[in-house]
Amino acid sequence: MSSNPSDRGDNPQDPLSEMLARLFGGGGAGGMDPAELAKAAGLPSDPNAMAMIFQQVQAMFSASSDGPVNWQLAKDNARRVAATGSDPSTGPTAAREVDEALHLAGLWLDPVTDFAATSTLGRAWSRAEWVEATMDSWRRLTEPVAVSISEALSNAITTQMPEEMKSMMGGASSMLANMGGAMFGMQLGQAVGALSKEVVSSTDIGLPLASGTMALLPANVAAFGEGLDVPEAEIRLYLAVREAAHARLFAHAPWLTAHLFGAIESYARGIHIDISKIEEAARDIDPANPESIQSALSGGVFQPQRTQAQEAALERLETALALVEGWVDEVTAAATANLPSAGALREMIRRRRASGGPAEHTFASLVGLELRPRRLRDAAALWAHLTEERGIEGRDAVWEHPDLLPTSEDLDDPKGFGKRRQLIEAADSDVDAALKRLLDGGFDTPEETDKPTDASSGESTDGTAGEGTVPEGGSRNDDDGGAGDGTDGTDEPGKPGSN
Repeated sequence: MSSNPSDRGDNPQDPLSEMLARLFGGGGAGGMDPAELAKAAGLPSDPNAMAMIFQQVQAMFSASSDGPVNWQLAKDNARRVAATGSDPSTGPTAAREVDEALHLAGLWLDPVTDFAATSTLGRAWSRAEWVEATMDSWRRLTEPVAVSISEALSNAITTQMPEEMKSMMGGASSMLANMGGAMFGMQLGQAVGALSKEVVSSTDIGLPLASGTMALLPANVAAFGEGLDVPEAEIRLYLAVREAAHARLFAHAPWLTAHLFGAIESYARGIHIDISKIEEAARDIDPANPESIQSALSGGVFQPQRTQAQEAALERLETALALVEGWVDEVTAAATANLPSAGALREMIRRRRASGGPAEHTFASLVGLELRPRRLRDAAALWAHLTEERGIEGRDAVWEHPDLLPTSEDLDDPKGFGKRRQLIEAADSDVDAALKRLLDGGFDTPEETDKPTDASSGESTDGTAGEGTVPEGGSRNDDDGGAGDGTDGTDEPGKPGSN
């Protein structure tokens, strides 16, 4: 290597300078521009942005986590994202407006649903408050997925790694696991923070993220109404009715939350990563061609392959979400029938829920699940039909047990739901009757004393003399124990009795 500081690296005997020149362009090490280096690495030139990046990297390496995800890092990152731009705190005026809207929403819901009002509290939240209140639910929602992905990757690496490499890894495997948990936590925080800028209420995505609370986000409600020729008070009231309807449903069907989260857990338990796809993509990568690397990584090589059991779990989840949103949609439409803008707001929310926003797509790519009611309109049509057929009480009675819930087949044919349900109930009734007979001993073999007798012959069905009958050609003893002689009118005269 040349010791001349003015040497620009043109000396072919200086391989390090030549390598740096190839990597960074220009004059190699002597002419390296830090700004160009940062640009080549994809780093921002803004000092504040750089400080935030270094802070996050430091948190990744310093924070410890007992599980597959660094949840504290996830929450901190979510709050940081939620605070970018503007996240005004809710003052007394906004809190009063939300409280009044939720109270009026409860009055409007009373005549259109059989579910009574709950003692759920009404809140006005900032985005940061939404993050704080819902983070436990996000943990419950994503932890099964994170655990399954972590185990799948760990097993895949262990399987593919040669024995000599396993001994060399030592404690590095736990370090890599912690880094993986930190990276997932940062990504989760990014997704949750982005969602905090889009959601208008605590149940906006169809899940009870903040159990025991009704809440609206005034800043997001105002953003939701931008460009609409609708008074903000009407928008707030309509969204309050939807929030209150969600709260009543989840309160009166306490099994529903576990049903929804259980479908997600069933999906997570079956996660499997196809290592062969990663190996195939690695063979196609040309280190000298950055585009080949980008193409390989964007081809979904790390996306878990769905099994048949996972597809079934996803169908249950999508059907349940559609039923929840369809019921809320139908009940809200009935409650807001006199609200001038109700029709336009209903259609807008339907399209919004069906398509999902950018943050919702980010979350879907993170956990492999789309929390969207694809069949919202079909579900709303089903609930409308049940209202006409059974009335409000009969419609809401469907939520009494998960076994009563409509299926995807019922969404295909809402009018046939009642007939199919009758057939199922009739079959269940036959099973119950057979079970009762079994428990009562109706299927047992009759005992000797219970054998039926033939009334005309006086014989039991097995040919033996039945109790209380007189065999032909014979007699029975009198009450005094002697042989009957026919004098007391009991024995036939002219026939001798036998002892």
